[in-house]
Amino acid sequence: MSGGFRSRSKSGDPADRAPRGKQQRGGAKRTAKGNRERRGGQRHDTRRPAPSTSVVSAAQRCGVDRPRAVAFEVLQRVDADDAFANLTLPKAVRANSLSGRDAAFATELTYGTLRTEGVLDAVIAECSSRGLDAIAPDVLTALRMGTYQVLYTRVEAHAAVDTTVRLVEAVGQDKAKGFANGIMRTITRTPAQAWLDQLAPQGQVAALAFRHAHPEWIARSFGRALGVLEPDGTGALSADQSRELELALEADSQRPVVHLVARPGEISAEELALITGCEEGRYSPYAVYLEHGDPGSLEPVRQRLAAVQDEGSQLIARAVTEAELSGEDTGRWLDLCAGPGGKAALMGAIARIEGATVDAVEVSPHRATLVEKTVGDLPVRVHQADGRAPGLKPGFDRVLVDAPCSGLGALRRRPEARWRKAESDIAELNQLQTELLESALELVRPGGVVVYSTCSPDLRETRGIVDAAVQRHAEGGAIHIEELNTRDVLPEMGDLGAELSAQMWPHRHGTDAMFFAVLRRVAD
Repeated sequence: MSGGFRSRSKSGDPADRAPRGKQQRGGAKRTAKGNRERRGGQRHDTRRPAPSTSVVSAAQRCGVDRPRAVAFEVLQRVDADDAFANLTLPKAVRANSLSGRDAAFATELTYGTLRTEGVLDAVIAECSSRGLDAIAPDVLTALRMGTYQVLYTRVEAHAAVDTTVRLVEAVGQDKAKGFANGIMRTITRTPAQAWLDQLAPQGQVAALAFRHAHPEWIARSFGRALGVLEPDGTGALSADQSRELELALEADSQRPVVHLVARPGEISAEELALITGCEEGRYSPYAVYLEHGDPGSLEPVRQRLAAVQDEGSQLIARAVTEAELSGEDTGRWLDLCAGPGGKAALMGAIARIEGATVDAVEVSPHRATLVEKTVGDLPVRVHQADGRAPGLKPGFDRVLVDAPCSGLGALRRRPEARWRKAESDIAELNQLQTELLESALELVRPGGVVVYSTCSPDLRETRGIVDAAVQRHAEGGAIHIEELNTRDVLPEMGDLGAELSAQMWPHRHGTDAMFFAVLRRVAD
C-alpha cells in the first residue's frame, strides 16, 4: 500500500482522539445535494469560499501546498456538482500551473481518493463519533483525502493530519477542526494493512471487493463474466478463481496506458511509433502505446493523423469492416450509436480506402456535434436521430451497435464512477440495448453483419442481449441471424472467453473490459 510521495506539510496540530462510531462498514451512500447542508439532525456550517474566492487560494492562505489544494478543489466539484474528474483535473492542473512532480502528486491524490472512496468511508466511519451523513460535505472531502494519504501513500502521518485540518479551516469550518484532527490522529495510530484486515466484510467476494476498493455488486458482475462465479453470482471460489478475480479487480484500479490510433491512409502505426518514440500495440494494427506525456502535444495528434482511442475500441471498429459478408459489399456502412465519434472515425478512415461511406447516428445534439468534429472530412454522414428509429433506408452491409451501457469496463478511466453507479440501472439499459440491436437487424441487409459491442463485461449487457436476439430470430422468422466467430476478425489474443463473442480485460489484454459479438443476417 505504497504510493510515491512524501510529506509536503509544514507543521502539526495537537491531537484529540475521536471515539469510534458504530456506522455500518463499507462506506456511506451519497445524499441529494439539497439535503447536504442538514444531515443526521445536526446543522453544520457548510459555507464555502465565495465564488470570487478560489478554493485553491483560500487553502494556500491557510498553509496548504498548491497540489493538495488543487486536488481538494477537484474533489469538491466531483462531489457537489457530479463533475468528471478526468475532465476537471487536467483543466485545474493547467489553470494552477502545476507541472512535473506537483502535477503528479495532485493527480495521485485526486484519482486515488475517488477510486478508494468506499474503503476511506469505512475507515472514517469507524473513527467518527457521528455517521458520515452528519459530517459536512467539505469536511468529509478533506477527511477522505487525508485518509487516502495515510492508507495508500508514503506521505508522513503528521503531514496528512496537518493539511486535512488546514483544508477544513480553508472552507470556513473552523468549529470542525478539532473533530477532523481527532479522526485523522485516530486513523494514523493503526497501520494501513490492519485497517483493511479489521474492516474487511465476511465472504470471499465481499472481502476481495473491499480490499480492491470496488462495490461488491461490481465484483460479482466481474466474477460472473470471468466464469469464476455462478450466473446468479454465488458459489465458493477456488484459489485459482479467487486469484483471477483479484487480478481483474486489481487491474481495474490501475491507471491505464494511453492508446493512440494511427489513422489508416494517413499514417501507419510504425511511423507513429517512430515519430513519438512509443511502442506499437500488440493487437490492433493501428495502435501505439503512450506511456507518458500529453497526447494533445504530439504533432501527429495535432495534425489529426492520430487520436486517443483504446486498443479494444480499435479492434471493434476494425471488426465491423472485416467481418465476412454473404454477397458483395456495396459500401453502405452504419454506426448506430456514434457519439463521441472514435469508432465512426476509424470506420470512416477505412471506408475512404475501401470506397465506402459511413452513416453515423447520434441522438444527443452535443454528442452529434462531437462526432462531426471527430470525423472531419472523412466519408461519414452524421445524423442526429434516435438509433431505435433513425429514419434511414434499410440495406446496410455493415452495422455497428456500440450500445449505451453501464460502463463497468472502463472504470479505471473514471475513478469516481464505481461509487456512483447502481446495479438497478442495468435493467433499464437492457431494454435500450435490445431495442437498438433490433433496429440494427432491421437496417442491415440479408447477408450483412451487425457488430454488437459494449464497454461492460456484465453478462446482462453482453451475452444476455446477444443470446436473446439469436433465440428470437431463430430460423423461420422474418429475420434469421447467425453468430460468427469473433476470432476470425481478431489477432491471437489469448483467453477471450468460451463463447463465439470476445470479452477483453485489462488484466489479460491491457484494454478496457470491452465485449463484442458478430451477427450475420442470413440471406433469403
